[in-house]
Amino acid sequence: MSKQNSPVLFFRSLVSLALLLSFFVCKSAAQEETFPHVAILKINGAIGPATTDYFKRATKEAIEQGAELVILHLDTPGGLDAASRDIIQHILASPIPIATYVYPSGARAASAGTYILYASQIAAMAPATTLGAATPVQMGGPQGTPMPGGKQEEKKEKEEDDEEEDKEKPPAGTAMERKVVNDSVAFIRGLAQRHGRNADWAEKAVREAATLTSSEALKMNVIDIVADNDADLLRQVAGRKVLLDSGDFTIPENITELQTESYEPDWRNELLALITNPQVAYILLLVGIYGLIFEGYSPGAFVPGIVGVICLLLAFYALQVLPINYAGLALIIVGALLIVGEVFMPSFGALGIGGIIALVIGSVMLIDSDVPGMQVSKQLIGAIAGVSGLFLLMLLTAVGRSLRQPNVPADQAFVGRSAVVSQVKNGEILVHLDGEIWRATCDQPLQKGQRVRVVAEHGLVLHVEAEKAQ
Repeated sequence: MSKQNSPVLFFRSLVSLALLLSFFVCKSAAQEETFPHVAILKINGAIGPATTDYFKRATKEAIEQGAELVILHLDTPGGLDAASRDIIQHILASPIPIATYVYPSGARAASAGTYILYASQIAAMAPATTLGAATPVQMGGPQGTPMPGGKQEEKKEKEEDDEEEDKEKPPAGTAMERKVVNDSVAFIRGLAQRHGRNADWAEKAVREAATLTSSEALKMNVIDIVADNDADLLRQVAGRKVLLDSGDFTIPENITELQTESYEPDWRNELLALITNPQVAYILLLVGIYGLIFEGYSPGAFVPGIVGVICLLLAFYALQVLPINYAGLALIIVGALLIVGEVFMPSFGALGIGGIIALVIGSVMLIDSDVPGMQVSKQLIGAIAGVSGLFLLMLLTAVGRSLRQPNVPADQAFVGRSAVVSQVKNGEILVHLDGEIWRATCDQPLQKGQRVRVVAEHGLVLHVEAEKAQ
């Protein structure tokens, strides 16, 4: 009886233990009390998909833990439009106030950072910080390029004598540029009007890429506060009334007494930030392509194929959240195929050189964005092209050397080569030559480990003789 029931009892004991552990885990999680505090988040660098993921996760966790205010330390040159709008929508829908604070001194809220600052319930800056230059750079050219409606146009219109002739002139810029700029102007004006901030300067920041220092921004009602540090910021926002999605909200007077908690990116955010880095995505793409190509040429190797599939999937995940040019992606694939094709079908450099040219052009075109930090580094592209060129040069050198060698009949290729006897058994001789085992014959007795010289080939059998001791 005990022998039959012992497995059942053991299984029941395991189940009971698992249930008991689950109960204590759930109980401890339930007893984890929330507490009023001020959450500190940090965005430093270009705004991309990883930034959005971090901001959403951190604010959600802070709210669940009882945060009454979120302070976002911001220092950014700009970022992707889609990622920035996701952050802005999250700010507008937040059930607690979010104070975007351009911090520390020397930081900036350029381009997308200006939109985030305008969207926040509280806009603050530290001394010696700047904001502005909000012209959409991906479609509208580099930052600082005057767009339609800027000072240069106004000055030009004033200098024109015939007003009717001015009216007949088409607006500057392409239709797509005007569309993007006008959309951005409407967006930032709406954010400014929501919180009662200077909408005219917001439009100027988009159309003319205008910038302001913290003191100038405070005077022009672009921001609400200039604060030296977090404590100074909390002191100034205490009792302030702000507009949330649910209506008016007054920040508690005792906000200065609350504990501050920093919410750092977790391993998922760090991994996402690494993968979506354009440099890393570009390298993963190349490794994936070459891995699959070499697996196709040598089936059964497994390692190139496995590594290639993993890298390619990671690269595709990164590229689908980055603004890529599919023509550039196609050129990279074609270039890799041509370079590998040179290895298996030597064309004296034609395929290889064409492949390097296609690879470089495709790499330059791959990321379709002028946002700082969201482009493939020219140094990386140059390094990849240099390594590919060096590989091609070595290949061509090897091909040229082989062409200069005298032709040897296939059935005489091993004649004169040295081998080592690996086995002598029952009259059968096996020799080791170039990493391969060959059957051999000899007119004299041989011993295992003895060195021999090939004197003739008969199909798959080598005729050898013992090498004379020197």
